Amino acid sequence: MDMIVVDFLARWSHILFGITWIGLLYYFNFVQTEYFKEAEDTARVDAFSKLVPRALWYFRWAALLTFLTGLVMLGYRGSASTADIIVGSVLGTLMLLNVWGIIWRNQKIVIASNQAVAAGGEADPAAAEAAPKAALASRTNTLFSIPMLWFMVASAHMPSGSIMANTQAIVICCVIIALLEANAIWGKQYTMTTVKGVIASGLVLTVVLAGILRGTSSSLFSLNGM
Repeated sequence: MDMIVVDFLARWSHILFGITWIGLLYYFNFVQTEYFKEAEDTARVDAFSKLVPRALWYFRWAALLTFLTGLVMLGYRGSASTADIIVGSVLGTLMLLNVWGIIWRNQKIVIASNQAVAAGGEADPAAAEAAPKAALASRTNTLFSIPMLWFMVASAHMPSGSIMANTQAIVICCVIIALLEANAIWGKQYTMTTVKGVIASGLVLTVVLAGILRGTSSSLFSLNGM
């Protein structure tokens, strides 16, 4: 098959699945979470029993397919990948791991507990601990999604440069991202407790990470021009 066709299909699929994944991520964080804060207990139980499982099915599989189509694109790009793609891919990979390793694993407990209550049974005590874990990982994914989308777009339209020319900056960015991911596993929501807070935090993170990459590139360009 012609590589132009492969490239087009991979990009189209990546964008299609990515829109589904991130769209549902924003629905969970900006709409559903805020609704649950105000909903009656019976409405919340019903939603967790019927609505949430359906939404999470599309959510987790869209995340996986976004990741896999991204791997295809990275595979044929190889050394032509930019620093932006690497940082964006690190963010996207951690987001996928959060979906399957934290969010879905804990949401299954919460869903089962609510389904038991809906059927007239007792709530699972483990759900009280599982829900905050899933919420923190979901908020972190929302935080990561903003710079991730920036880097994916910047890689084609405003690239920071090659991987080799930005190795130090990439490492610094990855350290920052790793610390935030550690917080997603063991920490708290801090500034991400509200919709405005997580959006603002995501924008700040975007400025910091993009500034590190572009700052390094600008310094290199200045040195080359001396």
